[in-house]
Amino acid sequence: MPAISRDEVAHLARLSRLALSESELDQFAGQLDSILSHVRTISEVAAADVPATSSPDPATNVTRPDAVVPCLTPGQALSGAPAVEEQRFLVPQILGEAE
Repeated sequence: MPAISRDEVAHLARLSRLALSESELDQFAGQLDSILSHVRTISEVAAADVPATSSPDPATNVTRPDAVVPCLTPGQALSGAPAVEEQRFLVPQILGEAE
């Protein structure tokens, strides 16, 4: 027996405000049934003694500590800019003034 019927797919489509053709209803019913079947199989495999995990690889923090290091002065950073205004890069406007 399928896990989801064509009528249930049509009901879900109506709730989602999706206009599906008759062939799409048949196609999606088959696909969703296959997906639910796979989920059921995976659920049967899961053992109660295995802890839940989001990834088989352990998560490690890859950040580095903050350290103050020498950097460019505003003048050095802007020295190669084609146009500068008030110690900022001057770029062409891309949005209208009203936007």
